[in-house]
Amino acid sequence: MNGERVEHFKIIQALCRSALGQENPAIRKQVERLRDALREEGMSKEASQLSRILTNAERTVEMKPSRITKSKSAAPGETLTPATKPPVDRETGAVLASITFPTDTTDAPPILPEAIQGAINSLLEEWRHIDALSDIGIAPPKTCLIYGAPGTGKTRLAHWLANQLGLPVLLARIDGLVSSFLGTTARNIGNLFAFANRYQCVLLLDEFDAIAKLRDDPQEVGEIKRVVNSLLQNLDERNDVGITMGITNHPRLLDPAVWRRFEVQLEMPSPDFEVRIEIARSFMAPVDAPESHVKLLAWFTEGATGAEIETLVRTYKKSFAINKDNDRRLLETLQHFATLNSARINSERRELLFQRGNLFKALHSDEQLNMSFEDIGQVAGVNKSTISRSIHRSNISNKG
Repeated sequence: MNGERVEHFKIIQALCRSALGQENPAIRKQVERLRDALREEGMSKEASQLSRILTNAERTVEMKPSRITKSKSAAPGETLTPATKPPVDRETGAVLASITFPTDTTDAPPILPEAIQGAINSLLEEWRHIDALSDIGIAPPKTCLIYGAPGTGKTRLAHWLANQLGLPVLLARIDGLVSSFLGTTARNIGNLFAFANRYQCVLLLDEFDAIAKLRDDPQEVGEIKRVVNSLLQNLDERNDVGITMGITNHPRLLDPAVWRRFEVQLEMPSPDFEVRIEIARSFMAPVDAPESHVKLLAWFTEGATGAEIETLVRTYKKSFAINKDNDRRLLETLQHFATLNSARINSERRELLFQRGNLFKALHSDEQLNMSFEDIGQVAGVNKSTISRSIHRSNISNKG
């Protein structure tokens, strides 16, 4: 494809993204026809890019509430603009928070289990209809704690939620509010909340577990208590003003006083097998990987986070680009990845990578994978008889 055609296809991609935002089945059908036509003409890279656009559009529709009327009462106050200066530490001049506007974030939401997607839809519905709830004397929750392992999509989800409300995000890290002069830390917290309460925004407090770390310092017990109390008091006062989200990787470090401040407590789990398949697919473009490859990548990332799956898919794509005969190198690629990233692969499945007979048996017998000898041959680069002999030798060895 020459440079002019590449540039034209970029325009086509942009048009498809815009059109799919209308949730029109007829439009989606036409984009699918275009994708299939490109694939038939041998333009697999462009077809894969359209597949990814279709997948992201479908995921956004699934996550979007049925009614789209936005209620500005979710965040009263002045409008933030790019010219608005964020709050700063008066002692050092350090910026206390960053501001991200809806136009700055276009990512789709993280891929989540259906139950969590439904709960998030429900929460968005309440935030979008604060006025209607207020008419019957009910207020939706305005505080939300998102917790889970690093890489599960907590920050991405928080930004996406704010984006759906059309609100900027005021992001502050708790440890960044702590001044070397502890006496000014409470003032930093006060300045941050005063700024958040003045403007229409979602206040996002990252690394919330830093509070617990502060409390563990025996040298400054009295001052630290004042800092923590200041934070909790400001949270209470903001509850009637705007939406506040907290993020933590270490929920066990938070004491009950912190938990009580958050009406919504959302755990971001490690993805299950089906979700891992969807995550692998979403990161795979523009490579058009066989379904057996995608399923195998998902199977080997049991217990991994979305970020870790992305790392493995990136490794796979690099191997695909460098090696034409990628089928025969898939297991080798997985072995290299498992060696260089041992903490990212389940230990039992990492060991299987280096036990050919046991590996083939596991791939064939696992109910999730349900791989035939032909499927295994595709990812291992061997024929059916070789697979059968390897499994037979493994059975004999295991009995011995």
